[in-house]
Amino acid sequence: MEHPLGRIPVTEVFPSVENGTWPAKATENEAFPVRATVFREGHDRFAATAVLIGPDGKDHSSAPMYEIAPGLDRYEAWLMPDRPGDWSFRIEAWSDPYATWCHDATVKVNAGTDVELMLTEGALFLERAADRDLPVAALDVLRGAVKTLRETSRPPQARLSAGLSPQVRQVLDEYPVRDLLSPTRPYPLVVHREKALAGAWYEIFPRSIGAVQNPDGSWKSGTLATAEADLPRIAGMGFDVVYLTPIHPIGTTNRKGRNNTLEALPGDPGSPYGIGAPEGGHDAVHPDLGDFADFEHFVARARELGMEVALDIALQCSPDHPWVKDHPEWFTTRADGTIAFAENPPKKYQDIYPLNFDNDPEGIYQAILAMLLKWIDHGVTLFRVDNPHTKPVNFWQRILAEIAVDHPEVVFLSEAFTRPAMMRTLGAVGFHQSYTYFTWRTEAKEIGEYLVELAEQTAHLMRPNFWPTTHDILTPQMWDGGAPIFAARAVLAATASPSWGVYNGYELIEDVPRPGAQEQIDNEKYEYKPRDYSRADEIGISSLFARLNAIRAAHPALRQLHRITIHPTSNPALFCFSKHVPAALSPTGVADTVLVVVNLDPHNTQNGVLELNVDALGASARPGVFLRVTDELSGEEYVWGERPFVELTPHHYTPVGKMAHVLRVELI
Repeated sequence: MEHPLGRIPVTEVFPSVENGTWPAKATENEAFPVRATVFREGHDRFAATAVLIGPDGKDHSSAPMYEIAPGLDRYEAWLMPDRPGDWSFRIEAWSDPYATWCHDATVKVNAGTDVELMLTEGALFLERAADRDLPVAALDVLRGAVKTLRETSRPPQARLSAGLSPQVRQVLDEYPVRDLLSPTRPYPLVVHREKALAGAWYEIFPRSIGAVQNPDGSWKSGTLATAEADLPRIAGMGFDVVYLTPIHPIGTTNRKGRNNTLEALPGDPGSPYGIGAPEGGHDAVHPDLGDFADFEHFVARARELGMEVALDIALQCSPDHPWVKDHPEWFTTRADGTIAFAENPPKKYQDIYPLNFDNDPEGIYQAILAMLLKWIDHGVTLFRVDNPHTKPVNFWQRILAEIAVDHPEVVFLSEAFTRPAMMRTLGAVGFHQSYTYFTWRTEAKEIGEYLVELAEQTAHLMRPNFWPTTHDILTPQMWDGGAPIFAARAVLAATASPSWGVYNGYELIEDVPRPGAQEQIDNEKYEYKPRDYSRADEIGISSLFARLNAIRAAHPALRQLHRITIHPTSNPALFCFSKHVPAALSPTGVADTVLVVVNLDPHNTQNGVLELNVDALGASARPGVFLRVTDELSGEEYVWGERPFVELTPHHYTPVGKMAHVLRVELI
């Protein structure tokens, strides 16, 4: 038998991926839950401990497990790794002779049955517990209890109380006697750096920034240098990742025109996702943008401003890509001898040839690996991968593992809006982050259910990155809500997920869809789109970004994934949730609680009563509990009970109304 049960069975261990075949995910300085089903035969008591094992193979820390589902034998503990690396954990179950004696002695002494026998057994057990290498103070407590238990001149209840005293319990909680110790095998855990979990992303098309239209209607492209000049504005809003859509040469064969039309007009720049031209492919910089020296200068300037650079990787080729000429076997040839272009019915992408990973898979693998390593050598530390679900999963498993060996700091974001099984498995095999269904979750009930799912059911597989819109996606709720809906969705994205991102232009309320599609009109994928940000301050979204990112930086609770509570409201247009980190699990050593309330209706003032779960806010549920809450957006301070009244409006107060509270919570 490969993994026999211990004397005390431990089953249904979480987190584990394919029963420990692949490592579960964790993040440095973020506590994560360990759960298991623990039980035994008969009536003797038992206990369990979760043990965290460091990359050096030594025990790092441990935590007692507590029952979380009475009657179902489900137990939980929280562990916190403190650095990246290949970690593991195990669970140790054991028979708890002290708890067994406490239960039996209490019942029998109170009933007057076997009184002397039970008190003697207690004394014998505590003598055994004291026959260990313990601190002097602990030994004194145990020996004092033994002495009282043996004093037959004292009343039985007094003798029993000595064995059950808080002092004795404290010693044996800290130094338990563990009979029939039953450890599980180690379960693997990969721990990544904090940026794999928490970050604020800002997406740009570098060619649009600084682009100029000439009097004759032709365009002069923006460059990496002109994009670099915009970095202080981006950093000033608090973003710490600047994400570049593809910056490679673009093909001319079947190039798409404005709004995805089939024929490009002279001067149309084409889609940056139609990668490859005589000037080069995925490992080249579009000559209109500059060269690798310009790219390295861009990266260096971003780092000076506290930002890292993410690059979009789209593993597909224009008909003009060097790979098409040099390796036609890497593509699918149709019966008529032509290479098949990409399709996602009813959409067709005539300017793109997909790679066929079953034709010379090793050759394709080595070419892509070399390309990724080249960009890493030039300073890229994060990759946003376009449509990874259209490539073999085992390809991703291999290449992500190989890159992690020498570059564990590099983070990969999966852009796979697809079936849950594929999204989860891409995370399980190595993607650090994932786009999610957040963009389409619009009602309070479905938002709440989804946040709990991400925090409690899939956090060991995939870390979410919330985007209200992307360059490909503009959902119907964004079409007519104006600045208020853009504000509300930004608040939700920035506070409900440790990582979030926006596509530039969001602060200018770009909300007009292309007819028949859930994407922006005049899509930037097919044209230059320089923007005038002088209106941004008047609209208020850019200042909201800055405030939200400052709040995130100040609150560890908002940079963790696992602890979230949904609080019911009397009005379904109001959505309320909280995030809490207890002091013992906080990277700062100080407890942190943030409560968020959002008006989901961009057209009307909404009010209602919140039903606060004060336990989840770090307070004890007792009559008359009061909380001091400070709105981190406005600076306003309130004193709330368990059922506060809230009113939020898309009108007045600020240019974007008062669509949300983001509240620091303190117990009075």
